[in-house]
Amino acid sequence: MSGLGELDRPETPRSPGAWDERSPESLTDAAPDAAPDAAPDAAPDAAPDAAPDAAPDTAESAESRPGEGRRPAREGRQSPPAARRAAADPVKGLMHRHRELCERAVDPLEIAAGLEAHGVTDRTAARFRHRDVFALAEEMYARVPRDGDIPARPTDPTAPRPRAVWIVVALLPGVLCAAAVAGLRLTDGRPRLIVAAVGVLAVALALGAALRRGPLSTATRTTSTWTCWLVGYALLGDGLLSTAVGGGPDGLPDGTADGPWPVTVAPVLALALSCAPAAGCAHLFAVRARRKLTSSRGLADFSASVRPLLLGVFALYTGVLGALLALTGAVLGEPAAPAEALALGALLVLARLLTVHGHTHATTLVLTATATAEAAALATLFAGRLPGCGFLAAPVEALVAVCGPAGVPTLACGLGALTLLVHACRRLTRASAHASTERPR
Repeated sequence: MSGLGELDRPETPRSPGAWDERSPESLTDAAPDAAPDAAPDAAPDAAPDAAPDAAPDTAESAESRPGEGRRPAREGRQSPPAARRAAADPVKGLMHRHRELCERAVDPLEIAAGLEAHGVTDRTAARFRHRDVFALAEEMYARVPRDGDIPARPTDPTAPRPRAVWIVVALLPGVLCAAAVAGLRLTDGRPRLIVAAVGVLAVALALGAALRRGPLSTATRTTSTWTCWLVGYALLGDGLLSTAVGGGPDGLPDGTADGPWPVTVAPVLALALSCAPAAGCAHLFAVRARRKLTSSRGLADFSASVRPLLLGVFALYTGVLGALLALTGAVLGEPAAPAEALALGALLVLARLLTVHGHTHATTLVLTATATAEAAALATLFAGRLPGCGFLAAPVEALVAVCGPAGVPTLACGLGALTLLVHACRRLTRASAHASTERPR
């Protein structure tokens, strides 16, 4: 009996005589299960896992029931096909690696965006037997086990009531800035200083509220130091630069004292009024990009359709800002510095769009570099007044002589805006930039 058990125990054939009429029968039992799911690269992974489980059961059955050795041998071999099926299911392994993404997603598009953010492309999806990332995400979403109903999507900013709220909040900075400018025109002396201080505080608080609710809000904490510097330079920088070129704060180029340097209010008022159009453009871009994400069937297709949308929204905002600059300049009767204000507005709106969609590193670098360039221009002018240091101020003086005081901020902000526009065309046209996230509205 022991000899019979040894003969029935499955092992590698050692001679042609080891192959008999039962061998094809054992192979055909495993073939139907293994063929559909087995992949060429999955078999090596399945064999090591299957062998330890299969061999003990087979040997025990053969030794305990010698007369039925053939049956246990086939039953013991059903474990390797099961292991091969598990190993040959690459989507299941991908779901395990991205388990948190699959569990928190409320639709397949979020899974597609997350996969794309982790480097999964359409070519990678083809290795998982899907035509693109979107089809792969749909299968992953359908296979996610859920205990109950799908959780409700966070409050959508396109709903009527939330939209009305953020529209009102976005209008506040412009309204309060216009009221502050009117107060400055109607007062003088100490009341004027009080109106200026209260106006600056009110506009700052309203702008902060607009950046915490609606399409311009973001879940990440951002610093506003450089933004405040850039806006402050738009208000005071040109006058300070002209004074510095003319000999410093003690006098103007003709040597006559003129007190404080001039203040340009029209560009700042136009920028404050453009907060509402900026929020509307950000909302339009987010909604349309989300729709294109739904209708697109590939990452390349989505990028090609979103890039014109991004450029169109950017052009729409700059056009509205240009109209506001012309309006505020005409109403206040002062130069609006359109080139400088347009460059600054483009820089700020691109920076906010990138921040809202999760790209803060490049934004911080560009804003820091722009503010540093403006501060360095002023510093070199004052340093040039020191004995033997006149060469430090030569580049800035040459630029002011050709383009006027607005040339410095226009050049700095223009280069920064161009850099962010190129970066936005690369980052904001990716599906991962439009995944739904819960942000404070």
